[in-house]
Amino acid sequence: MTIEIVEFDERDRDEWDTYVSRSSQASLFHQYEALRLQANYSNSKLHLLVGYKTEEPVGLFPVFEIRKGLVKTAFSPPPHIGVPYLGPVMLDAGNIKSRKFERRRNQFIDGCTEWLGEHIGPSYTHVRVGDYYTDMRTFLWGGCDVSPKYTYNVDLTRGEEDLLMSFSRSARRNIRDGRKLVSGIEEGDRDDICSILTLVKNRYEEQDLSFDVPPQFVMDLYDSLPKGQVRPYVFRYDGAFVSGIVVLQNGDTLYRWLGGVRPQFDFGIDVNDLLDWRIMRDGMDDGMRRYDLVGANNRRLNRYKSKYNPELVTFYQIEHGALPVRTIAHLYKSRLGPGIEMLSRGNGTSLPSRLVSGFLHR
Repeated sequence: MTIEIVEFDERDRDEWDTYVSRSSQASLFHQYEALRLQANYSNSKLHLLVGYKTEEPVGLFPVFEIRKGLVKTAFSPPPHIGVPYLGPVMLDAGNIKSRKFERRRNQFIDGCTEWLGEHIGPSYTHVRVGDYYTDMRTFLWGGCDVSPKYTYNVDLTRGEEDLLMSFSRSARRNIRDGRKLVSGIEEGDRDDICSILTLVKNRYEEQDLSFDVPPQFVMDLYDSLPKGQVRPYVFRYDGAFVSGIVVLQNGDTLYRWLGGVRPQFDFGIDVNDLLDWRIMRDGMDDGMRRYDLVGANNRRLNRYKSKYNPELVTFYQIEHGALPVRTIAHLYKSRLGPGIEMLSRGNGTSLPSRLVSGFLHR
């Protein structure tokens, strides 16, 4: 029996979130309010795809349509707003046999591919999924360009002392020598999000880099999502903001999303070690199982993150489109608009819109 793909009616947003809660693969960014904000801040049109087997939902795929001139593109997540992972997810299927589950997920993605081709016809498609899927063969067989990406996960189930002793000597020393400063660390509020992102933006500009994540997007997530999902941790000295990290909490995982850059003042130790250690301790107290450091693709930053003895974890970026389109569309990593505008000056020929045949499973 095939799976029917239906574009979900946004007026039934509560029902969508009920489906999200039934998927262990879904992230907080799959929730309707988070998706609505992503569409708003990326200037894209949101399509909520649901796969039904008879009347039972089996899969979800939020897709963001971005059009520039004659060129149509499809993203999940959308670019330039800092969302690390999104893409399609399957609802938990209980004790279903792996053979049946594999057939179900393949049918779901095949159906989504057909829907995208009929309703959007994208020249370029870009999907970035979490670490719940490691077998990329079906995407490769479907003609996609698949690239591995990396992040670091810290195991929070080890026990506080065991975890601390696994850190590098410098991290342990900073945590030990900074005991007099830890009283300045606290979980802040929405105003602290702006302070954290301003510090990050300034640090980027010092290196002639662009930081595009809109602070208002992050603050709107803080206001709109359930309490405790967006958590700004800050370090203050004499009441003044020094540094901070915006943490996301979802399921059994904490995400080190934004912040943690070098502060303007030197305290003789790395105060971000104190912030990270506080976050990890809170996570252990709350029963979290891992701390995702959100990215391990920058050699210089990896030297900092690796001090916590994390596990290297692979996730994947999946692209589809003719080679010239993929080449130009890679400009989206720094600035999507100019690249797409270059495409829109062409003859407007519609390129293959097939995304994949196959799917993801944790």
